[in-house]
Amino acid sequence: MPYQWLKRSRRKLSGGLIRRSSSKKKRDMGRYPAETQIGPRKLKHIRTRGGNTKHRVLTAENAIVLDQSTGISQKVKILNVLENRANREYARRRIITKGCVVDTSLGKARVTSRPGQHGVINCILIEKKED
Repeated sequence: MPYQWLKRSRRKLSGGLIRRSSSKKKRDMGRYPAETQIGPRKLKHIRTRGGNTKHRVLTAENAIVLDQSTGISQKVKILNVLENRANREYARRRIITKGCVVDTSLGKARVTSRPGQHGVINCILIEKKED
């Protein structure tokens, strides 16, 4: 997949081309989003600026859910993506991002981590399932 560049567009509103004043630099390089989905766990390690690393979750089937009423966190299975405020289409495609609401075996939970940046899916329980 080609890289994404975080530079100004080369096109004017009229459709004409703008001459580039400087060449592309590594610092201007961007990347496409991870778009984490439900499935067997798959990670991608990316080297970033300064030799640091990001761990992208490409697919995951489990999440760490914190029940704030008891203070206990546990690893549970993700069943479905119910709502995603980042993009309505993401909920239909079952893509997990920070802030989305997922259905787990414990109940509804809101994702608090960034799966495309942190390499883990952490959630807070917002509605418990009745047994």
